[in-house]
Amino acid sequence: MRRAPLIALSALAAFVGQAKAQSTQAEPPVKDVPEVTAPVDAQPSDDKPLDGRRRPGRVETFPEAIVQENKGGVRAPPPEAYEGIPVEERGPPVPDRWRLAGALGVSKPRLIDPYNQNFLKGDIPIKGTEGWFLSLSAISDTVLEPRSFPIPVGVQTTSRAGSLDVFGKDTSLVVAQTFILSASLIKGSTAFKPPEYEFRVAIAPQFNYVDVPERRVLRVQPSRQSHRNDAFIGVQELFLDYHLRNVSDRYDFDSVRVGIQPFSTDFRGFLFQDQQLGVRLFGNRDNNRFQYNLAAFWRIEKDTNSGLNDLTQRLRDDFVFIGSVFRQDLPVPGLTSQLIVVHNRNREGNEIYVDKNGFPQRPALIGNLRGRDYDVTYLGYNADGHWGRLNLTASAYYALGEDRNSIFTSKKAKIRSFFVAVEPSWDFDWIRVRANGLYASGDKKPYDNTERGFDAVFENPQFAGSDSSYWIRQTIPFAGGGRVISVNNRNGVLNALRPSKEEGQSNFNNPGTTLYGMGADFDVTPELRVTANVNHLGFVNTKVLQVSRLEGSIPKSIGWDASVSTIYRPHMTQNVVLRVSGAVLDPGKGFKDLFGNAERNKQYYSVLANLILTY
Repeated sequence: MRRAPLIALSALAAFVGQAKAQSTQAEPPVKDVPEVTAPVDAQPSDDKPLDGRRRPGRVETFPEAIVQENKGGVRAPPPEAYEGIPVEERGPPVPDRWRLAGALGVSKPRLIDPYNQNFLKGDIPIKGTEGWFLSLSAISDTVLEPRSFPIPVGVQTTSRAGSLDVFGKDTSLVVAQTFILSASLIKGSTAFKPPEYEFRVAIAPQFNYVDVPERRVLRVQPSRQSHRNDAFIGVQELFLDYHLRNVSDRYDFDSVRVGIQPFSTDFRGFLFQDQQLGVRLFGNRDNNRFQYNLAAFWRIEKDTNSGLNDLTQRLRDDFVFIGSVFRQDLPVPGLTSQLIVVHNRNREGNEIYVDKNGFPQRPALIGNLRGRDYDVTYLGYNADGHWGRLNLTASAYYALGEDRNSIFTSKKAKIRSFFVAVEPSWDFDWIRVRANGLYASGDKKPYDNTERGFDAVFENPQFAGSDSSYWIRQTIPFAGGGRVISVNNRNGVLNALRPSKEEGQSNFNNPGTTLYGMGADFDVTPELRVTANVNHLGFVNTKVLQVSRLEGSIPKSIGWDASVSTIYRPHMTQNVVLRVSGAVLDPGKGFKDLFGNAERNKQYYSVLANLILTY
């Protein structure tokens, strides 16, 4: 559709060229052509325009004059007011710039109109103040998710008589409704330089419903029914942002942010992407070519069923320290590079933590079932941007540290693991073709003094289909190898063998993860995008699985994950976003060896319908 105007112009140019060529050819002589004389009373053609046409340059009627009004506006100071004042210290020529758009008729402020000037979304200062702005937003996030995955049969009792298999029926349903209400009070210009202050709060009430076919999946008590209604209110943001100083006339700056705040260590959320309590010093240099972060976070407990921050519980004895620097146009123009150091200090080895459904989370019920303390440092490099026409995102991490109690030896162990992910892509007009590759090292010797399996602090990967992917979206219970242990975690790609990423500890005794595949994004219209992904998943080494399951051999292949998703944005805005996706996992030999279901289904599916409304 974008090439249609070019084709039309090419055809027109060819037609004009052909006409010119014909006009230059020699014409045959014309003989005996009588001379034609105009009548005496004929008028020049310029004085008689065709019906419905007018002569160029002659205006019969003029539009009404435009009257500009700026009630309450302040007139600009006269030129003599600036005598003796350096240019860089002079004030703006339009002191009352907030009402300028309204005075020109470009925008008409309305109280609840999100598309024109509105003081509720920070376009106009609060009445009676100088430079104080209020910004409110409301988001409705609705999820409907039918799915299937291997579900263990209850040990003490079952939902159906005769359910003797290890795995029962595999279908389930999740419905969740989340509202995110946020408010920001900002002091500053809000446009071309950082604000002086910002106070922000975001509250998230959620209602969720889950229905599964087996007992003792949703709650530890086998007598409880296999469906659950739950509600929770989480505090996702509560911080003060203070602008310390400007360090250049281009507004390079230093700022500090204190409180519950969002943060991501890298471009795709591979290592730590969460909203946690912390202190963050950040800023930029060299016309924003350099950016830096120095941050420390004290992790908040999560609500078990919603995953939201739970301030009613005491803080975890788990700290994350981060230092990172970004450089634009390095090593080539268009590519941004990041160097990062992350240290995770965990001292939860002497505590027992049980979630609200009655399942133990710390210590994890795998291996020796004992608590652990650990220190791990991540050294990383990340890149995002383009190299010529090639779009590129890449991440690499090396983890080193010490685990005070390895789950298989009950002794101290060194942590030595690594992670690599890369996504190159190429644009063909309205199509982007992508390749995905990921490798997270696995532990091949569970009983030695080195843990080689890579695990993140709190991953949320935007990669290989993200939450439209089956493996990233769904949690697979590691039945028979550990109690309340999952192979992977919801909205996570790593095979970490931990209870959950929200309430569990990192585990570096894991089989590792491999992923490779292809995908494509199709911008069918400005309002509609279709995305397709096909990826193969596997374990790096299955020795940890063999030891946990007491099996002789387990193949490495998890299987093929294929997904298709659509994103529809009416009127090309983010105020209404509808996402619908479907994914299928075709199990490989390793998955078939570990899991099954009572109905002997050969594939597993995940459907996600998500409606987001934003004001």
